Amino acid sequence: MNQGKVKQNIAMLGHKRIPSREGGVEIVVEELSTRMAALGHRVTCYNRSGHHVSGEEFDADVGEIYRGVRLITVPTLDKKGLAAVTSSFFASVRSAFSKADVVHIHAEGPALFCWIPKLLGKKTVVTVHGLNWQCEKWKNSIGSRVILMGERTAVRFADEIIVLNRATETYFLETYGRKTTYIPNGVARPERLPLEKAAEKFSLASDAYILFLGRLVPEKGVHYLIESFRNVQTDKKLVIAGGSSDSSEYISQLKEMAAGDSRVVFTGFVQGRLLEELYSNAYIYVLPSDTEGMPLSLLEAMSYGNCCLISDIPGSTEVAEDKAVVFQKSNVEDLAKHLQALCDDSHKVNNIKNVAQDFICAKYNWDDVVNKTLELYQ
Repeated sequence: MNQGKVKQNIAMLGHKRIPSREGGVEIVVEELSTRMAALGHRVTCYNRSGHHVSGEEFDADVGEIYRGVRLITVPTLDKKGLAAVTSSFFASVRSAFSKADVVHIHAEGPALFCWIPKLLGKKTVVTVHGLNWQCEKWKNSIGSRVILMGERTAVRFADEIIVLNRATETYFLETYGRKTTYIPNGVARPERLPLEKAAEKFSLASDAYILFLGRLVPEKGVHYLIESFRNVQTDKKLVIAGGSSDSSEYISQLKEMAAGDSRVVFTGFVQGRLLEELYSNAYIYVLPSDTEGMPLSLLEAMSYGNCCLISDIPGSTEVAEDKAVVFQKSNVEDLAKHLQALCDDSHKVNNIKNVAQDFICAKYNWDDVVNKTLELYQ
């Protein structure tokens, strides 16, 4: 089906802001919205007000139009636990009174308000990027209950629910009797870059560091990685690249754990050339998460031809299949064992690197994701 023929008016909300790499949701919204706009659809994204989660130095002022996408900034209470709720409420109200044919809400928390555009006759689609009420930072909190309420609201009111992995598809069917649509994320084949700026800034050499790149939040399991790495006999460095997301206490904990080990390098939030260089020249990439919907960082790492070491959770193993090394989730000893084995076996690492890029780029394609999403809208 040629998705360029049937033009639709689409609203997207639930992200922090685009353009931004503040999290996986933001990357997905940017990829979907800009590609849909390029096909001739009218797309509006409702951005939060406030600053980038890693500091105002990363704020981007792009005006009211970004790559064909109309940007509207909604009021936001920029406080922990309130930013997502308030921005999603105001975005839902604005989209309800807009000319949108479809309102596409990203993540379970923002889905709490999907009944608002639905009430005014809009078709509503919710993408569940992960079962976020299970995340460590929300456990036993009001936030967890709000997110779970958003999940149940989506089940009741959304016209369609998109899930990113088969395990979540099964969860909704078994828990609610609700059928969902499986549309995974995509990835683009990147150009691999030599290590230049990152080498100078962080004193790194190609194939001489182990990389984690993502948000520094407890559910990503970076504390397991640091604890494991301290017991690995290697001259390679461990590069922890990423910024906070309401998690400054966790970052302090990580730095305290790494104190005294000069091999551990914290880069802070990275984007652009620095990010591309880090992906391009890592010895291995590690994603030790306890929970994931569909980790874009894993897709990106594999698209750069990395050997990846991942925890045995469905969100990661569905992506990588047999093209990555797997350890037991949250098991520090097992992670250390696999880290040591890979550091000692460059032949195995290179064999995995040789197949990772072609495999992942063939399996997941943004154009396919956009076409399937537009078909669902109709």
